[in-house]
Amino acid sequence: METNANDLLTHSRADHFVMQREVAIQTELNSTISVVRPAELSAETQQTSGSLRMSAIAAMHGIVSSLWAGIFVVEPSGKTGIHHHGEQDTVVYVLEGEAFVRWGNFGEHSANVGAGDFLHVPAWLPHQEVNPSSKDPFRWVVVRSTPEPIVVNLPDDFWTLAEPKPIERK
Repeated sequence: METNANDLLTHSRADHFVMQREVAIQTELNSTISVVRPAELSAETQQTSGSLRMSAIAAMHGIVSSLWAGIFVVEPSGKTGIHHHGEQDTVVYVLEGEAFVRWGNFGEHSANVGAGDFLHVPAWLPHQEVNPSSKDPFRWVVVRSTPEPIVVNLPDDFWTLAEPKPIERK
């Protein structure tokens, strides 16, 4: 019997979909989708001065995950203390408002971010967020690479030896 190339492709796709369905069924038996409403966000997480972190996807909400996620807010004219997040990589989506972000060993780098921007903050990187607006807060959606948030607050004089003008990144 002759084998047609299209038959191989059809069988390959069919086998792939069967495998996907089996994985989905196994996952369904062991998992559920969790919904955390705004009123259920919790400020009972590590904080940095000048900001408010509220957890959403976290063990404290009964959610087993390899990630942590929440909301981060800095009020008008506010700024955070200098801090880093240890071994965690952080991905941020700017939901609303604008921020001036400084980072580096001396606070020598900076960028302005606004609604719709994404940021990646590598593990161990000292940084600080500043809200330049005198009337509007900025609000970010934050996702961290481990299930428990790590916040290492550094002394206020950590960047004392900083260069007078940060290097702005475009």
